[in-house]
Amino acid sequence: MAQKRDLLSRLAEAGEDAIQRLGEAPGGKRLADAANTLRDRADELQKKVRGLDELERRVEQLEKRLAAVEKKPAPRKRSTQAAKKSSS
Repeated sequence: MAQKRDLLSRLAEAGEDAIQRLGEAPGGKRLADAANTLRDRADELQKKVRGLDELERRVEQLEKRLAAVEKKPAPRKRSTQAAKKSSS
């Protein structure tokens, strides 16, 4: 178990060193800024995609309601004779 922790801490240190050297390299700041922007946009996209599940559920409910309304028979129309008697 101690070896795993040692290995993980060595990997973490190497990653930190690589990031630091990358920031010092020419164009490194631009690369870091682009990576941060990409991360932010990916987070926004993930939030929007999570909202799609709720919208799909609501659309499904509305489609069921619409299908039920379409199946109901249309209300009967008054006959023209009945309409003529009431207007006289």
